[in-house]
Amino acid sequence: MLHFKRCQHLKQITQKCFSSIHVKTDKHAQLFLSRTFALAELRKSWHSTHSLVGDKNIILMGPPGAGKTTVGRIIGQKLGCCVIDVDDDILEKTWNMSVSEKLQDVGNEQFLEEEGKAVLNFSASGSVISLTGSNPMHDASMWHLKKNGIIVYLDVPLIDIVSRLKLMKIDRIVGQNSGTSMKDLLKFRKQYYKKWYDTRVFCESGASPEEIADKVLNAVKRYQDVDSETFISTRHIWPKDCEQKVSTKFFSEAVIEGLASDGGLFVPEKEFPKLNCGEWKSLVGATYVERAQILLEKCVHPADVPAARLGEMIEAAYGENFACSKIAPVRHLSGNHFILELFHGPTGSFKDLSLQLMPHLFAHCIPPNCNYMILVATSGDTGSAVLNGFSHLNKNDKQRIAVATFFPENGVSDFQKAQIIGSQKENGWAVGVKSDFDFCQTAIKRIFKDPDFTGFLTVEYGTVLSSANSINWGRLLPQVVYHASAYLDLVSQGFISFGSPVDVCIPTGNFGNILAAVYAKMMGIPIRKFICASNQNHVLTDFIKTGHYDLRERKLAQTFSPSIDILKSSNLERHLHLMANKDGQLMTKLFNQLEEQHHFQIEKILVEKLQQDFVADWCSEGECLAAIHSTYNTSGYILDPHTAVAKVVADRMQDKTCPVIISSTAHYSKFAPAILQALKIKEINQTSSSQLYLLSSYNALPPPHEALLERTKQPEKVEYQVLAAASSMEPGD
Repeated sequence: MLHFKRCQHLKQITQKCFSSIHVKTDKHAQLFLSRTFALAELRKSWHSTHSLVGDKNIILMGPPGAGKTTVGRIIGQKLGCCVIDVDDDILEKTWNMSVSEKLQDVGNEQFLEEEGKAVLNFSASGSVISLTGSNPMHDASMWHLKKNGIIVYLDVPLIDIVSRLKLMKIDRIVGQNSGTSMKDLLKFRKQYYKKWYDTRVFCESGASPEEIADKVLNAVKRYQDVDSETFISTRHIWPKDCEQKVSTKFFSEAVIEGLASDGGLFVPEKEFPKLNCGEWKSLVGATYVERAQILLEKCVHPADVPAARLGEMIEAAYGENFACSKIAPVRHLSGNHFILELFHGPTGSFKDLSLQLMPHLFAHCIPPNCNYMILVATSGDTGSAVLNGFSHLNKNDKQRIAVATFFPENGVSDFQKAQIIGSQKENGWAVGVKSDFDFCQTAIKRIFKDPDFTGFLTVEYGTVLSSANSINWGRLLPQVVYHASAYLDLVSQGFISFGSPVDVCIPTGNFGNILAAVYAKMMGIPIRKFICASNQNHVLTDFIKTGHYDLRERKLAQTFSPSIDILKSSNLERHLHLMANKDGQLMTKLFNQLEEQHHFQIEKILVEKLQQDFVADWCSEGECLAAIHSTYNTSGYILDPHTAVAKVVADRMQDKTCPVIISSTAHYSKFAPAILQALKIKEINQTSSSQLYLLSSYNALPPPHEALLERTKQPEKVEYQVLAAASSMEPGD
């Protein structure tokens, strides 16, 4: 039986992972207090170190032609402080010659050294300093400057830089040799700018110096205000007394705690940051990694994750692990239908887009000397994705972070099951449960609330629980990027112009993926309708149509699309909280009623508000297989069953007046038996490896997923634990 007071299996996993770190204490609250104190001290240190009071400098960094000098002068006038241009006020006065003459005299390498020495001998306070384009290439001088200021990166579009340099009649910059184009050298230099900046000002094409100066001041203000971006629980009840302090968390706390102590989910206290039209247009030609850096920097305060460190995490997450360099490409299927391919990651599902990044965020946010046990419920794809993602952490982090993933033993595809079990590493375990996903998810939520079990972990092993499901904000946030990126790709490919509306159709179970699209719209992507696609477990479709969330007399059906075989949709709470103007009291009432009475009804005004943006329908098993068959016959493209569900619903619900982006959430190889049945291939009773190689021989689109083919070569039998579910979910032995 799966117990919550004395869960022996989880204790065994904890012992395996943390046996070398044995903590004895009389009070299990001690670790929590030390963790909270550590985070508070970090933010206090941040504020005292980076506050621009008195002697701190604003340091403008960027390529030649970024407008640093002009912008610096405008900021100096606004603040009434000294303005220093490194070229004019330091280098030329030190050398008694122009910068261009010095470069011609000593050459590239010697110039960088001489430039660095001149800056090292310089000091200032309370000033605006405009760097040269090459200053960031000298480490010692940058460390010297960074100690006493905030480095602001003016990220100006390359096309603007090149045109400005032409107008300034500059045909050579430091480091440019014969045969190297100006454009290539400017691209090369970006690595140095990304290394040093504290905050970035993303400049749209054609922005005036005055507009950029205002952006710099806003960026510095945000950087200083470490308490400005906080999170609340969806069940937070606002105090009647306006002077009473609101209970909030920082991003780092929301990520490491996962679930709020009152059972709610963490959401931003304020609105999502929004990009203007010009900023979005500047991202049209950007790579996925570049888009992710810009968007996530706006959502994660640098006091939680410094911008440069966040950039390193993003580059590590979306690098060699992805089979496609575009990470999440958009493919035109037919008519107004476009497929957003979210399966090019190492485990072949959309979960990789967040779970290659989230472990790095989590490891960065946890304080030293604390261990964490990550509990994950999976309906199929999350299990292998989370085990894979956390296995890429460095050795030290893997010793502090363990993962246990619970999956319905008979509720995932054979390949998904083999993939989950085969993804176990030294810090990750798979646990099969003889029940459904909803039981696994509810079980984990109750484990979080069990003081006896959490106390045991703390007292014996100094270990705190957290989650990596989409209930965790750090897991949900990266998903916003691919919805925004998909729209930008349609603009880039010439199918639409920026500002034209699109619909999105998403196979939906736990509501995280479609909620991320809602957040993308809040950031400025013009999504018209969110089409919620369900399979036979269509509780969400029924809710969107009626406002009645009803689990009474409803049993979970096993379908060809197991990842959306879900009845209790956790992230719906976040969206209802948003629609209800952050009414935590209402969320507490609704979701307590769902637990106790298995249904709730929202008011008519909320139903109408929901239906302004959402439409929904569901797809039968026969329709799912038929869609896979017909799509392959007409376009040579194989849909996985979840994408087929979305395709059926998109055909039925979308009015064809604008493009519809269908989220393809998994590679078809993970569901070979269903695909073979849909394509009416007789060799259906072969081994999973034979089935995959048979499908790969069809030369269909998308091409075979090499990482999934490699998985079939691994030994079939891998040990893992299987638990029976306690139907009453009561404590026991």
